[in-house]
Amino acid sequence: MQTLSGKRILLGITGGIAAYKCAELARTLIELGADIRVVMTQTATKFITPLTMQTISGYPISFSCSGKKYSMKHIELAKWPDLILLVPATANLIANMRVGIANDLLSTLILATNTPISIAPAMNQNMYLNRATQENLTILAERGINIWGPKSGKQACGNLGLGRMLEPIQLVERCEVFFQIKCLQGKSILISAGPTHEALDPVRYITNYSSGKMGYALAEAAKLFGAKVTLVSGPVSISKPKNITRISVKSALEMHQTILNHAIKHDVFISCAAVADYRPKTISSQKIKKTDNRTQMNIRLVKNPDIVADVGKLVKNRPFTVGFSAETQNIEKNTLDKLIKKNLDIICANNVACSNQGFNSDYNAITIYEKQKKTQLPLTSKTKLAKAILLYISECL
Repeated sequence: MQTLSGKRILLGITGGIAAYKCAELARTLIELGADIRVVMTQTATKFITPLTMQTISGYPISFSCSGKKYSMKHIELAKWPDLILLVPATANLIANMRVGIANDLLSTLILATNTPISIAPAMNQNMYLNRATQENLTILAERGINIWGPKSGKQACGNLGLGRMLEPIQLVERCEVFFQIKCLQGKSILISAGPTHEALDPVRYITNYSSGKMGYALAEAAKLFGAKVTLVSGPVSISKPKNITRISVKSALEMHQTILNHAIKHDVFISCAAVADYRPKTISSQKIKKTDNRTQMNIRLVKNPDIVADVGKLVKNRPFTVGFSAETQNIEKNTLDKLIKKNLDIICANNVACSNQGFNSDYNAITIYEKQKKTQLPLTSKTKLAKAILLYISECL
C-alpha cells in the first residue's frame, strides 16, 4: 500500500517564484494517492493561476474567508487535512507565522489548526541568511513546525546560494517519510562516515575515495525516522546535518577511540566509514623532501584496529551492529566472511568497481546479508537507499 494513499494534504501557496513548481508537486502527490486541497494567497495567483491548480487538484481553490458564505472557511479547512504544506514559504509568511498575524485565509487557518505544518522556505540567499529570518525559523522549529529545506543553487535573482525551494520530488519524499511510522522513535543510532586520513608528514596523508555521502544519507534518514543520531565523521566536504550530533575525526585511531567510547550508549551502530586498513608506522615531524638521488621511497605500514569488529566483540551494552563491505570481486564470499568473523548482525555489501555507484557517486546498490538470508536493494539514490536500509534495520530490532 502506498504511504500517501488516502492522506489529506492541504497545499498553502504563497507569492514566490517557486510557486510554479506547485503544479508538479500537486500532480505527483495525487498520483501517489493523496487527496489535495489548495489555498492560495492573492499574491500567489500572480505566479501560478488558480485554474491550473484547480484543474490538477480537482477542487475549487480557496482564497478568502470573508463574506457570509466563507465565514467559517478557515475552521473548515483547518480541521480537514492530515498535513499542511506551505510552498513556497516566503520570508514574509515565515515572519507572520512567528508573530501570529492572520490577515488572509491561509494565515488564519494556520492559527486555527492543530494539524502538523511543514514549510518549504524559498527566498533570496541574503533574505534567508538574514538574522531575522534565521531567528524566525528557529522559533518555528521549536514550536514543532517541520522545516523542509531550502537547498543551495542558482536563484531567480541570479545569485548562487542557500534559498532554493526543494524540488517537488524531494518534497514528495518528505511527505512520504512524514506519514511513515516513526519506526526508530526512541532509538539512538551511532553512524560512522567518510574516509580517514593517515598522516605521512605535516602535509601528506594516505586516504581513499570515500565522499561520506552514504553515511550522511543514513544519518539524515535515521533522524527522519525519529532516532537520536550521533555521526562520527572523517574529513568530508558535506555540511553538518541539522539536529544531528557530529563528531569530527581524522585518523583511524581517532575514529576507533571515539566509536568505542560511544557505542555502548547507543542502540544501533552502523559502520559506514571507509577506514584505512593500514597507517604509516612513523609520522615525520617535518615535510619529507624529494631528493635528486632518491628514485624510490619505502613507507612501512602497520595495521589499524578493526572498528566494527571491536564493537561486535562487546559483551555488555553491545549495540545492534551493522557493517558495510565495499568489494570489487568475490563479493558474496568476502561479505559473508566478514559477517561471521566480525560478529555482525547484518552487513551491507556494494560493488565499488561499478563506475556509476559507490564512492563519490550519488547512487548506490546494496545487498544486505544476514547469516541465512540476503536482500537486494537495487540501484537508486543514496537518499532513498538510506531510508530502505534504516527501515530494514528497524524490522530487525
